[in-house]
Amino acid sequence: MRTIGLIGGTSWHSTIVYYRLINEMVGRKIGPESNPPLILYSLNIQLMREQNREKILHAYLHIARKLEIAGAQALVICANTPHMVYDFVQPKISIPILHIADAIGKEAREKDLQTLGLLGTKPTMQGDFLEKRLRSQFGINTIVPEEENWDDIHNFISKELTQGKFTETARSFFIDQMQLLKEKGAEGIILGCTELPMLLGQEDFDLPLMNTTHLHAQLATNFILQTVEV
Repeated sequence: MRTIGLIGGTSWHSTIVYYRLINEMVGRKIGPESNPPLILYSLNIQLMREQNREKILHAYLHIARKLEIAGAQALVICANTPHMVYDFVQPKISIPILHIADAIGKEAREKDLQTLGLLGTKPTMQGDFLEKRLRSQFGINTIVPEEENWDDIHNFISKELTQGKFTETARSFFIDQMQLLKEKGAEGIILGCTELPMLLGQEDFDLPLMNTTHLHAQLATNFILQTVEV
């Protein structure tokens, strides 16, 4: 098995899910008596809350280099928003970062989905680090909620979900946002915050939901078991 370096902590709630899923997925292939080699660096989520782009970029580069030196053969950033660092960090290290958009794109391609709605933090919705890669690598279009709703979406994520608060009010709010994305032409919905799949399940909506945590963990599992090349 190959060794994965996990960069987590944003939030630690979803990082736990990543760790559990990867172990479970690998275990289903090799048997429960064994488990994969993983190296975890859990950073302080306050780094992301400060929204200092330069500080974030250099912090992730520092962590990536530490994990590479420690023996990681690929990296998994255990959240959607921090993938904003990909274009800065990837050219400066010699191991691949397994991009969460690739996990989304492969699933969407299998389901023959051409247009996806995206829910996530404000930097995820207003940035292009998911949208650009989905378009260039998979030919998938991405649409986001109306800008007037971005603050409410971001606040539910940053002030509740990432702090382990999962309420019916939040659930109803995000279902309403998914309905609006469907009306704009979405054929599926990207749960583009790794806490959203902890709030919502496929039973909550009638379009395919892209559970980014699960899909990303599967991509990591495939790399660990050497069933994919990157």
